[in-house]
Formats: sequence, C-alpha cells, structure tokens
Amino acid sequence: MPEDHLLRGIDRFLDFSDLRQHLTEFYSHTGRPSIDPELMIRMLMVGYCFGIRSERRLCEEVHLNLAYRWFCRLGLEDKVPDHSSFSKNRHGRFRESDTFRHVFETVLRRCMAEGLVGGEGFAIDASVVKADAQRQRRMAGDEAIDWRDPAKATRPVREYLAALEAENDLGSLPKAISLTDPAASWTAAPGGPAFFAYSTNYLVDLNAGIIVDVEASAVNRAAEVESTRLMIERVEERFDIKPERLVGDTGYGSAAMLAWLVEEKPSRSGTSRSVTTAPSRAGTSSGTSRPTNTSALRGRGCAATGVRLSVRAPTSPRPTPSFIDQASGTAPPVR
Repeated sequence: MPEDHLLRGIDRFLDFSDLRQHLTEFYSHTGRPSIDPELMIRMLMVGYCFGIRSERRLCEEVHLNLAYRWFCRLGLEDKVPDHSSFSKNRHGRFRESDTFRHVFETVLRRCMAEGLVGGEGFAIDASVVKADAQRQRRMAGDEAIDWRDPAKATRPVREYLAALEAENDLGSLPKAISLTDPAASWTAAPGGPAFFAYSTNYLVDLNAGIIVDVEASAVNRAAEVESTRLMIERVEERFDIKPERLVGDTGYGSAAMLAWLVEEKPSRSGTSRSVTTAPSRAGTSSGTSRPTNTSALRGRGCAATGVRLSVRAPTSPRPTPSFIDQASGTAPPVR
C-alpha cells in the first residue's frame, strides 16, 4: 500500500475509541456476535471518499481491495458484512443513537483542536439531492390517497405519516407527492424536468472551508432558511461558537432572518450585530437584481455563492466587501 495513499492520511487522524461506548446500550449481550460498528463506519467512509454509492458494490470492493481491507481493520480471511446490514443499522440503532452525528462531531472536534476552525465567519448554502423515487409514481397534492393500501405502506410512507401526526400541521399542499417517498419535494430547481429531491444545507467555517454542521430539509427557501437558524443554534450550543458574520446568497437575506441575526443572536462579544450586504453587479431580465460575483469567497473552500452578509458588532467599523471599489462605490468588471 503506497505511503501517499488517501486512506493512510485519513487513518492517521481518525479516533473511534469512544464509538463503542456511545453504542453500548443499543447492542445486546446475548445472541450471536454483532458486527463491529467501527467496521461499518470505516466502510461507509471508504464509500464516501471513493464515490461508491451502492452498498452492495461497496462490500464487493472492500472484499477485493487490500487497501480498503487495511483501512477497515480486516485481515485477508476476515468476512465482509452483508450489504443489508447497513440499511438495517441505518434505520435502526444508528438512527436511534444519532451515530452519524456523533462521528461527524468527533471529526469536527479534531479539526478544532488542529486550529482549522476559526469560528469568526460562516458560509451557508444548500444542494439539491435527487431522491430515490420515480417521477411516474406520483399524485397531485390535493388528491386523496389511501395510504392504508399495503402496496403503499412502505417505511418512508409510515415515517411520513408519523411526522404529519406529530406536527399536526398539514401546511400548504404540495403540487405533487411521491407514492414511494412522500417526504421528498417535487422541484425543478436545477433546471430541466422536475423530479423528487431533498435539500442538504451546509454550514461552513470560512477559515479553512471545514463543514461545521449539516441539515436536510425540503427543497424550498423557507425550509432552508429555517435549517440555517437550526444549525447556527446547534453549533453554538454544542461547541460554544458564535460567528461574527454569515455569508450567503440573497435568498437568505429575508427580513425575518436578518431580524433574527441582528436582534436575537448576540455576537461573541455579547453585543447586538449590524448587517451590511454587498449590492449585485448584474440584473436579470425581469428587472430584479441577482448576485453574480464570487471572488470574495474564492479560496475559502466554501459552497456558498452570491452576496456577502457581513454581521459584526456595532462598535466595529463596517468592512467594505473586497469586490467593491472603495473610491467609486462600484464593482469592477467580471474577470
């Protein structure tokens, strides 16, 4: 195995010493031996690093690849878990114990210990992820659906109905609803034909582009903004980090969001914040402005694009965004 192999570099900084302790109460001490949770997490990390999305194929690759076996602490004759073990644990003990967030925060704490997280500024953006649901298996949102039909009573449907019952709030009816995964959103956001999808929201520290929190939501701006508030509060609660500024596109600059940032969330100094936004350099055909410059974010490693929302204490001078000419107050041409 080459010394410069990706997995050697990752393994050097991984520490799962407390993972088994975290999952102790979710495993029985009787019956046949359980699959080591660290083995399953390491296999999933291999799949993430090398783009292996199929768990069936992941098991085949770990079985054949010596580097993968070394990373997963498997000997030449050790048995690789069956692919069905991943789905059973994901919807069982891993979900009940919040294992994936525990692993995520363990890695994040190591990044903090190495000085990779500054905590002074965060960036926020969302990505659309296609759901595993066919476009053809859908019905109109205002059409009555008999979910008691055994053919429709799948696990995603049961979870969706349980969430509706817990919320007790139907809200606005969707344009289309999937019979396979009713929690997915019907969207054409990326352009092209509409499909069912989810939105993954990332909160990124601007110091070295480290992701500090992730939250899934429906594909609409209101849900994404609410996820932003949830992530900022969760990072503050768990790591005592209060950023001074937030970078995002114009969709996150709603009045409710800005009021929450300025009036309800104090900065690290304990004072209220002021908000400044960089104007757009280009207009759309409809006459509304739309941010197009990303030079202020390049080199940061963050996913956000568009305007910069600079949130600072009132006692500090308001900075002028780097892509605005300070003399004329106008933006330079796009390079």
